[in-house]
Amino acid sequence: QVQLVESGGGLVQPGGSLRLSCTASRFTLDYYVIGWFRQAPGKEREGVSGISSSRSGGLQYYADSVKGRFTISRDNAKNTVYLQMNSLKPEDTAVYYCAADQTGRGRLQSLQFWGSWGQGTQVTVSS
Repeated sequence: QVQLVESGGGLVQPGGSLRLSCTASRFTLDYYVIGWFRQAPGKEREGVSGISSSRSGGLQYYADSVKGRFTISRDNAKNTVYLQMNSLKPEDTAVYYCAADQTGRGRLQSLQFWGSWGQGTQVTVSS
């Protein structure tokens, strides 16, 4: 199982930006599909964005709620996947998790096939 660590969360005003990082110490993240999910209090965990491995084209995909505002990317030299979040809204407030899928079957619409998860990082958007 891949051990993932997220960082970069914090408190930001509406309209502001944050960049989240997801890294692993003993595994090469580029071997996996990496996804970002979030969970707000009292709500189910939902998919935000995902990126395929470089050998699969590094395809990026996004939930409709974040399209045009969030960007996912890889830095393979640093073994890190980033989620750049711009134009943040109060409704983006949640704990954000990164997840790894070794099967290539993971989708943002379901938690199935996402076999490894980080501990989460809190993002709070408030004035």
